[in-house]
Amino acid sequence: MADNRPIGIFDSGIGGLTVLREIIAAVPNESTIYFGDDGRSPYGTKSHDTIINYSLQDMKFLKEQDVKMIVIACNTASTHAYKTLSSMCDVPVVEVVVPGAKAAVEATRNGRIGIIATRATIGSGVYEAAVREYGKDIEGLEVISQACPLFVSLAEEGWWDNEVAYLTACQYLEPLKAAGVDTVVLACTHYPLLARTISKVMGPQVKLINSGVAVASVVKNILESNGIASDGRNVIRKFYTSDDPKLFERVAAPFLGRGLPSGTKRVQVDKYDT
Repeated sequence: MADNRPIGIFDSGIGGLTVLREIIAAVPNESTIYFGDDGRSPYGTKSHDTIINYSLQDMKFLKEQDVKMIVIACNTASTHAYKTLSSMCDVPVVEVVVPGAKAAVEATRNGRIGIIATRATIGSGVYEAAVREYGKDIEGLEVISQACPLFVSLAEEGWWDNEVAYLTACQYLEPLKAAGVDTVVLACTHYPLLARTISKVMGPQVKLINSGVAVASVVKNILESNGIASDGRNVIRKFYTSDDPKLFERVAAPFLGRGLPSGTKRVQVDKYDT
């Protein structure tokens, strides 16, 4: 029997829309509800406990919308809150760290993998640990991690492929180039928007891993294996933000690469006391 309940996706802001875009591409018959916590963004500068608290509130809001799955489309929230959320939720919870790490291990040819992310994600060490876990059979595996906090601001400003973005990328990515990595994990959902600039700096021989693509594959597999796929009737796309809806839509449209979103509503998730 078909399950036409929506998939819930949340992020600290609009970056998770790059994950939503890949989910829509992979399972277009599925309805989706997206919540961007722009009013409290970024999560990457918050403490571990605050990130967990915010993520729990986001989850409770989505659960109230009767979703059948929750996707944590935020690397920082995945890093800090996935275990807590998955232990407290009665629907499948998907995070972005493991799919991205596995994809990187499968892609590397020389065993040198770069990870670029927010300071919170890099500081947690979870991404590196995941890469090392799945790459334990790679002799001499090297993981080089680099925080690139300004990439988020550049992505939201729409400065994806200009001189400022290029010079910033040159500065951040120099350690990865010096280490000779052949694979780079874009371990922040904003970073795929700067993929062209990052590739220009790193060179065409370096494979960029967009975690959103790997996450969409996981979502599709769970829908099929759990028997909760939709039959494609009455597909909906709903958007919520904790900030101004019009501002959200104006900044978010390029992330999706289409006319969406529209009809965004504002919600204050801090009322979902944890």
